[in-house]
Amino acid sequence: MRPLRGLDPYDKLTLRSGFALDYPNYELIFCCEDADDPALHLVRDLIAAHPEISARVLIGPDKTTANPKLNNVIKGWEAASHDWIILADCNVLMPSDYIQRLLQGWRGDTGVLCSPPVGCMPKGIWAEVECAFLNTYQLRWQYAADSVGLGFAQGKTMLWRRSQLDQAGGIRALGAEIAEDAAATKVVRGQGLRVRLVDRPFGQPLGLRSRAQVWNRQVRWARLRRATFPAVFIPELLSSSLLPILAGAYTADNAGLSSTLAIIILMVLWFGSEAVLARVSGWHLRLTSPIAWALRDLMLPFLWIAAWSGDSFSWRGNEIHLTRTTEA
Repeated sequence: MRPLRGLDPYDKLTLRSGFALDYPNYELIFCCEDADDPALHLVRDLIAAHPEISARVLIGPDKTTANPKLNNVIKGWEAASHDWIILADCNVLMPSDYIQRLLQGWRGDTGVLCSPPVGCMPKGIWAEVECAFLNTYQLRWQYAADSVGLGFAQGKTMLWRRSQLDQAGGIRALGAEIAEDAAATKVVRGQGLRVRLVDRPFGQPLGLRSRAQVWNRQVRWARLRRATFPAVFIPELLSSSLLPILAGAYTADNAGLSSTLAIIILMVLWFGSEAVLARVSGWHLRLTSPIAWALRDLMLPFLWIAAWSGDSFSWRGNEIHLTRTTEA
């Protein structure tokens, strides 16, 4: 089930990947609120080119929650034919074994199985910075949490068993929070089940990104995390390389050693470890990646401050107000 709203540069590639899955029996449901949305022309061409795949488009608004993305997919959930349902954003690049890899990760205590996005195909330094946020920063923290049983859902790809979610109130239960993935985490934990992550995350092609696009996207996510899991968000201020490196420089200076040398050594150790993680995991890695990682870590404290200094953001033409949502 894939929600549509507008067109992104790689949508033809990512949406087409859903028609090439090596799985014997699946259906594709595309959900769109606006009958004039430009993405519909692309999707209908893909459906016509792949008559062997069961695929359809559902159009129409549903305003039952404060989450516009969730409102868009409710009709798809209700129309789906199967008990296993995957919610996948339109910019997820699906490999041919996409469904198998998700099902293989399901365990008896799983309530939802997710895949965070791994950034790929970046163009330009700010797309590299976006990769730096998505991959060796957010992915490493999410998989670290998942490894100790504290996984958090992410709405990029979510595998559900309809019968399980229906026991918690169905798809509309994910409207309890402004972000459906935050609501999913709380719903699943409330059932005594676990959020799990797929072993190898699926790609999100980035293309060109501007500084404003990267900043606005990261502020949006930061404000959502702050609003939905404030106790977990507070320590994020300590998650970059800045404080450890500055502490090392201060300690070296007090010990009569070169603070400059200490900074260089600590940066090599920190970003060298990040490079090893990217290399071993098969994530995007270039000679310019350390520059992007450094820019990301410089941005993190300012993003943390921005998360606390506002309660609204824009998402695909929708103006979201967190305070109003909480009060509602």
